Amino acid sequence: MQLTAKASLTNALLISICTPDFKGDEATESLAELARLVTTLGFKVVGTQSQKQSSTKKVNVLGLGKLAEIAHLTGNQGVVEGEEDFFEEIIDEVDFSDIPSDNLPFACADVVVFDCDLSPSQLRNVENQLGVEVFDRTGIIIEIFSRHARTKTAKLQVEIARLNYVAPRLRETSCGDKERQMGKGAGETTLELNRRAVRDQLAELKRELASVQHEMKGRRTQRSELFCVALVGYTNAGKSSMMRAITGSDVEGENKLFATLDTTVRALFPITQPRILVSDTVGFIKKLPHDLVASFHSTLAEAQDASLLLYVVDASDPSFRAQLDVVHEVLNEVGVEDSKKLLVLNKSDQLSIEQQQALMEEFPDAMITSARNPSDVSRLHKYIVQVAQEEMIEEEIIVPYTAKGIIGEIRSSMSVTKEEYEYSHIKVTVRSNAIDLARLKKRMLIV
Repeated sequence: MQLTAKASLTNALLISICTPDFKGDEATESLAELARLVTTLGFKVVGTQSQKQSSTKKVNVLGLGKLAEIAHLTGNQGVVEGEEDFFEEIIDEVDFSDIPSDNLPFACADVVVFDCDLSPSQLRNVENQLGVEVFDRTGIIIEIFSRHARTKTAKLQVEIARLNYVAPRLRETSCGDKERQMGKGAGETTLELNRRAVRDQLAELKRELASVQHEMKGRRTQRSELFCVALVGYTNAGKSSMMRAITGSDVEGENKLFATLDTTVRALFPITQPRILVSDTVGFIKKLPHDLVASFHSTLAEAQDASLLLYVVDASDPSFRAQLDVVHEVLNEVGVEDSKKLLVLNKSDQLSIEQQQALMEEFPDAMITSARNPSDVSRLHKYIVQVAQEEMIEEEIIVPYTAKGIIGEIRSSMSVTKEEYEYSHIKVTVRSNAIDLARLKKRMLIV
């Protein structure tokens, strides 16, 4: 099961199921976020519907009356069972400023998207009743990940998550092709064959991913001697823009969800000695599918290995506090707990002076910034360098004039704070990490 960007799939109707544990502002914000998700896929949100239910586990997900109403909004293309028993439902319309609230008086919806996870049987039942394609939140997120993956690692990770999602939702293709004989009279249905093919493909992808992850681990080991900063945060919080600002790189940054899936590592700019590395990690989102968290565990290892975590949030988004909770939850899940952290309240250019002052009172240890403001970027750069310097060791090194190349090596990999030229040697005071200092001393014994 995979979304296709064909012309007939343009109008999306969003459905929110409000339960005792999921209601009010939380449900409203989640549905607005779902609207941004489907818009990222190129669909047009033409309306929303919601209903109060005790849970999302019912066979038909919604009440029969609500299903009949939605079927009307999708052009009555399906068959709603039990039509004679329909009863009038109380309609709870969710109204957003950025989503049309006219509930489709002129256009029918081609796609229905639920702001929750649906079981394979629920998905099948609702599709039969509505006569259009139906997707749940996880299916939408996985499709976005599939479209935005660029590197081999990200593609493997996303495809594993996609197949895990698709496998239980496979169906028979046709009655005529339902049975296929295998061997001596033993029969396997097309569905069984397809599921076995998916299992085989998953096994092969996991083997390939394990090999790629081994290479990634080797590269991280090589970088472990350097001070590393990881940008973490909710999707579309401005991490890539901040990455571009503090590294002077051309890292892609777009105003859409999950524009970045592939971990990018660049050196802090202006360049420091020793170099400081900055990594931009995949963004998080509420109800991030577990398979995606598991698949991206190796990518999130960049955060595990980082010396400093910058929690980047979109301070102009009223829901950023809840988003920050999501970031904490995911990072705790992958074991990132003890690293030094800084909360970066980004996009301050979209806030008033009063709003900025209120945020600084609420988060006194945070740094309020805008990736578009050079002075803010410079201030963040200075902070990173300061933290890196605190972890370095200062030592005095005696370098004989006969030791060729040593001074050049020191200047290229260490911070030189003082140089004194004496009769037979140069006395150099440097700041560096313990590993580089030990390596230098070992070389000095040889020369």
